[in-house]
Amino acid sequence: MERKVVVVCAVVGFLGVLSAALGFAAEGTRVKVSDVQTSSPGQCIYPRSPALALGLISAVALMVAQSIINTVAGCICCKRHPVPSDTNWSVALISFIVSWATFIIAFLLLLTGAALNDQRGEENMYFGSFCYVVKPGVFSGGAVLSLASVALAIVYYVALSSAKSPPNWGPQQNQGIAMGQPVIPPQSSEPVFVHEDTYNRQQFP
Repeated sequence: MERKVVVVCAVVGFLGVLSAALGFAAEGTRVKVSDVQTSSPGQCIYPRSPALALGLISAVALMVAQSIINTVAGCICCKRHPVPSDTNWSVALISFIVSWATFIIAFLLLLTGAALNDQRGEENMYFGSFCYVVKPGVFSGGAVLSLASVALAIVYYVALSSAKSPPNWGPQQNQGIAMGQPVIPPQSSEPVFVHEDTYNRQQFP
């Protein structure tokens, strides 16, 4: 494997793990129902929580990882199919599609969780008697999908790089047969003198 592929996979993998870790951290620090207090009728008091910043950073890390892998590898839809029966190309295509699908879902979950968690101080109750909080599993679901998206993106990049590499045809045949050219003696450019008695002379009438 080329050094460029290893470096790109290491950087993208680190960003994916970072995004997932921040997502799980946001899940653990989100505002829960027990944290919300009511001061007066129609008012909800929300405590401060780092889940907003953690969710946003997690979404940004995921977006950067996806941008790097797709910038380096390129869009598979814009490339010509090199070998119709190439397994690496099929794996790259499937990984590319699933990676983008999981990326979109994870990105939306992380942003939605961060936006719904951005409630500090006193807020009016919704519909007169409800204080809304982020449901359990929003951040953790985004974290799991972000990790899956980055892993599939790495599989896509490695498979596409393997499909680009020229095939190894193995040792060539007829290696033990020596090929040569016929040896032709050099022609002399000097005139050759032949004695007149060498050929029979015949007189024509």
